[in-house]
Amino acid sequence: MSDIDARTGALPSDARTKGSGGGAPEASARIEATGKEATSSIDLHDPALYVNRELGMLAFQRRVLEEAQDLLNPLLERAKFLAILGSNLDEFFMVRVAGLRQQVAAGVVKLAADGMLPAEQLAAVRKEGLALMRDAYVALDEVSGQLAGEGIHVLCYDELNEKQRSQAARYFDEIIFPVLTPLAFDPGRPFPFISNLSLNLAVYVRDEDGERHFARVKVPGTLPMLVPIKRSSGGVRRDGTPPRSHFFVWIEEVIAAHLDRLFPGLTVEEAYPFRVTRDADNEIQELEAADLLQTIASSVRQRQFGGVVRLSMNPDMPAPIRRLLVDELAVDPNDVYLFDGPLSMAGLSQLQSVERHDLRNPHFVPAMPAAVDMRDHPGRIFEQIRSEDALLYHPYDSFLPVVKFLEAAAADPDVLAIKMTLYRVGRDSPVVDALLEARENGKQVAVLVELKARFDEESNIVWARKLEKQGVHVVYGLLGLKTHSKLALVVRREGSGIRRYVHMATGNYNHVTAHLYTDVGLFTDDADLGADVSDVFNYLTGYSHKKDYRKLLVAPVNLRRRFVELIEREVAVQKAGGEGKLVFQMNSLVDAPIIRALYRASQAGVAIDLIVRGICCLRPGIPGVSETIRVTSIVGRFLEHSRIYYFRNGGAEQVYVGSADLMPRNIDRRVEVVFPIEDPRLVMQLRDEALAVLLSDTVKARRMTAAGTYERVRPGRGEASLDGQAWLIAQHRRRGTSG
Repeated sequence: MSDIDARTGALPSDARTKGSGGGAPEASARIEATGKEATSSIDLHDPALYVNRELGMLAFQRRVLEEAQDLLNPLLERAKFLAILGSNLDEFFMVRVAGLRQQVAAGVVKLAADGMLPAEQLAAVRKEGLALMRDAYVALDEVSGQLAGEGIHVLCYDELNEKQRSQAARYFDEIIFPVLTPLAFDPGRPFPFISNLSLNLAVYVRDEDGERHFARVKVPGTLPMLVPIKRSSGGVRRDGTPPRSHFFVWIEEVIAAHLDRLFPGLTVEEAYPFRVTRDADNEIQELEAADLLQTIASSVRQRQFGGVVRLSMNPDMPAPIRRLLVDELAVDPNDVYLFDGPLSMAGLSQLQSVERHDLRNPHFVPAMPAAVDMRDHPGRIFEQIRSEDALLYHPYDSFLPVVKFLEAAAADPDVLAIKMTLYRVGRDSPVVDALLEARENGKQVAVLVELKARFDEESNIVWARKLEKQGVHVVYGLLGLKTHSKLALVVRREGSGIRRYVHMATGNYNHVTAHLYTDVGLFTDDADLGADVSDVFNYLTGYSHKKDYRKLLVAPVNLRRRFVELIEREVAVQKAGGEGKLVFQMNSLVDAPIIRALYRASQAGVAIDLIVRGICCLRPGIPGVSETIRVTSIVGRFLEHSRIYYFRNGGAEQVYVGSADLMPRNIDRRVEVVFPIEDPRLVMQLRDEALAVLLSDTVKARRMTAAGTYERVRPGRGEASLDGQAWLIAQHRRRGTSG
């Protein structure tokens, strides 16, 4: 591997002196000399040393778009990336843009770390967001054209032939029409409320007296966005075989073509689609909430009523209708976005149901690691964990051992108690089923259900009520803090004492996303870790004020302090003549004090590799500040969700894994748990696979420049390209058995 030695994890020396290409002119201009004296005089609070958080998020979305544009990706995968981008941007506007608008409205003048005021950030985000969305529509046209060449046609209504229009009309009459509710707007009826993320048609009709009337028709969110023209489109024929050709048309166009059925006796003159995105970042006033469950449920309902942060429409919408919508919805004209195409790209996810495996990534079955392969004897899981710690690296390793661990605990007569944290578990959860079975079998079961997991509140409320109904002890965490840690504790009677079995992870206990996200989990019966996890649950459910832990790093208790100490230890090693080295993988790096600690480590000469999927506010490659820092982002088949922190520690390597990204919210405002990997075998596995392989990627990797932009990593002359995620699939398939 060209970038990092798979055995030692060492980077070549020239990668440290060249930086990552480019520089930050503002910062470089302030550095007039080199050497220790100049380094010590650099102000690490200088705004020029930081990338704006919101623009960093949009830069990540740009990398998602690049995957949709990449001709090397299978066509349906490219369409999937466009759907992901559409969904991501919806959330970005609902939360991040909404937050900036709130700050501007409140007159907030506090500068971000990069020196931008909220109003300046909002203007920059609008500009970059618009450019990103326009490029996405260009990509959509390209992907749609190539899909048509493969027999998957996403058509405009006016492209349908007579037979296809007849089929669309039948679908409208049988499926769509019964769900529609036209709402009039006139002196006797107020302008209808437009809910969050709703797609609508603004309609003008004329009555027999020649008078024009406005009506709003909401596109039902419960129906597919892409209407199948043939019965088999998106599915299979009656004989069970997949068709070669599929035909779809966007639902809003079908509705627009049949509006005369909704307005009999009137003439439909105009109909134009528009879509509303509202502020969904509701604050939960816990101090005033007597019943947090009810408060969260109410907050979810209120999300539909937030202020409008984006109004999307097609450019051919006439100015009078546009003005009417802007006025009635109280929209800032700067929040109006014009796009020539479908207004909800998230609807493209429906194409994933098309039976064309040749247009997708090759199917793979996660491996079952031999250390926890208990399919034939599920009760052996405790024996296996006692024999050695076991590491799972999802999705390459199966999630089944986690489910079997809980099922075995539920059935084992010697298990006394099970405690878990649930953040996002999804629907039809086998994890929750195991907990309910445990309660039925008389176990003590305590579950921390995080109700404030944004956009998963409704699902979590359902699970919380179901668990409570069965007698499970359900708690909702600490006042003012989200509980984001991923912990499962099983207390088992063994001989004359008890033993704690623990599963800790970077990802949620969600059997669906375990196939889509990369995450790391650990099974152990280590006594100190078990005692620490018990203390964490006491902290969550009781009145514990514990200030330190034996082995765990826990936010907001000791994680920030210990993390800075571990970075400073590498500085001390480097200054003593050793080789300081840090390799961190995370979703986002935003926290300014941690960034300054990394800058100080780089100034001391510590070699630092950061694998940051999303937002990175640190600038690498700045002379005298971050010359030894390299930032890599991987956007590929799986969402890189792991948080892995490697410290060379003078050769006595240490690896920590956990739920926390290096962001203020994670370190200061959430309950997070980061745990050590102590088995040398597992340390080597994470170092040489999870980290070294990703750093050697020359297919899906981008390198960040000092200017905050990203460049594709390409193989050197004569080197074969390496897709790290594909390599890991093959490696785990060889090592394990099909899970």
